[in-house]
Amino acid sequence: MSSTDQYTAQAESSRDVTPQQKIDDLNNILKQTKYAMLTTRDAQGCMHSRCMALASHDGLHFSFISDNTSHKQDELNTVDDVNVSFLDPSSTNWVSVCGKAKTHQNREQIDKLWSPMASAWFGDLGDGVHKGNKNDPRVCVIEIIPDSIRYWMSTKGKLGQQVNIMASAVTGKVASPGELRTITKDEIRIIEGLNTV
Repeated sequence: MSSTDQYTAQAESSRDVTPQQKIDDLNNILKQTKYAMLTTRDAQGCMHSRCMALASHDGLHFSFISDNTSHKQDELNTVDDVNVSFLDPSSTNWVSVCGKAKTHQNREQIDKLWSPMASAWFGDLGDGVHKGNKNDPRVCVIEIIPDSIRYWMSTKGKLGQQVNIMASAVTGKVASPGELRTITKDEIRIIEGLNTV
């Protein structure tokens, strides 16, 4: 059955964007966002999301400081498929990352990503071991390795978006206040290959 989703067809109509331009525009969106929703799946197939502070995005990989005794870690140990989504409310730009999660306790990586504010999410258990600092054995890094990245980027300011949407509602035309782009698995592999040379 063919799709009648004219909005998506219109938003995806910009086909002449290079992979590098896609990444540059993605990075511009991510500069405006500090938090993400990390969605995991439990053994029964139920999905759960929670807000996470982005510790870094290195190339097309995304990292978070986390507690390896948390419920989300139980889910990641069962199913490593995840989604990470970002939203910039000021522009309405959004990003959706589909991929795999890998958890590790690489001390060098933890040192690099640790922020003193992260200790607020661990707490000192008073046992001399679990102090809530970067050396706490509960501290781990969740790294997201993307399979694909999809994002929407506004091409108009807020007023321009509203005018475009209202005009489309009145005229029966499809609104086109932005562009919907996908960075495919093949593009990710090519880009990561170029960055490792």
